[in-house]
Amino acid sequence: MQAPRVCVAGAGAVGGLIAAKLARAGFPVSVLARGEHWRAIEARGLTLLEGEAGAPVHVASANEPAALGPQDVVFIALKAPSLVEAASSLKPLLTPDTVLVPAMNGVPWWFFHRFGGALAGTRLASVDPGGVISEALPAEQVIGSVVHLSSSIAGPGVIRRGLGNLLIVGEPSGERSDRLARVTEVLEAGGFTVKTTAEIQREVWLKLWGNMNMNPISALTGSTADVILDDSLTVELVRSIMEEAGAVGGALGIEMGMTAAGRIAVTRELGAFKTSMLQDLEGRRPLEIDAILAAPCEIGDRLGIPMPFSRAVLGLVRQRAMNLGLYEYEDGGPSVKLPGV
Repeated sequence: MQAPRVCVAGAGAVGGLIAAKLARAGFPVSVLARGEHWRAIEARGLTLLEGEAGAPVHVASANEPAALGPQDVVFIALKAPSLVEAASSLKPLLTPDTVLVPAMNGVPWWFFHRFGGALAGTRLASVDPGGVISEALPAEQVIGSVVHLSSSIAGPGVIRRGLGNLLIVGEPSGERSDRLARVTEVLEAGGFTVKTTAEIQREVWLKLWGNMNMNPISALTGSTADVILDDSLTVELVRSIMEEAGAVGGALGIEMGMTAAGRIAVTRELGAFKTSMLQDLEGRRPLEIDAILAAPCEIGDRLGIPMPFSRAVLGLVRQRAMNLGLYEYEDGGPSVKLPGV
């Protein structure tokens, strides 16, 4: 069987890692990147550092999707705010048979596709304002994924691998499918540890359960995770937000499988790390407020579940980001400003 044409839209930390590992495994890989990062990939290839060792691999690269043409599998590794702006431009990569694999943080635009009971089919204004993403990237073509690994951009065209190697994938409907098997086979061939699941929305929510409190609180305080969890007041706020998210998850039929205290203990084991939102704030990059916190609050509103702690933190972190010029909010929905892009 001919190897599938694979494109990674957003060859940053996570996307660059996926692209490099799949290219190293022999797949025909193309990447979408921008600025100095793209120019370096174009000139020298994409380098993956594991420890201090690394060698460049060849990938086709472009800064415009039309230059790459139709693909068999497209991994979407853009930040959620960027996808709102970029979704329509990705159309040249798609055919009706192209499989979309978003590798992103927070609640995705496809979350309620064939899922959610009373909210089945709901479009969330917080992550898909005006339906711009769902119109360009049909949920019917999505294989959901949850990323449990870390990496960073060490320099233009260079990705440094961090901890973890797990990718969880599943059909939004929970079904087994040939395309799910194909995506799993590709990722395993690239050296990833892959878990398939019939409950991909549950996996999304479980990861969000930790991110939607630690991320915005760290952005507000500038504190690493250990400091937040060692303070009796901020750890109580973390716990309160987790309890609200647990109630929303329960209303969606999602069994959390552990207590808030148990999840906090898992985070404690990770030590003094900076959350991705704090890193973005310090780097003056747009914050993923909508996907990580506004979307859960919107779901709670739609279900009639009060989320006072989550909403209070949402208001504060939104103002913090707006005051830094990293986010704009207008009545009726979010609007994200991307400075310097």
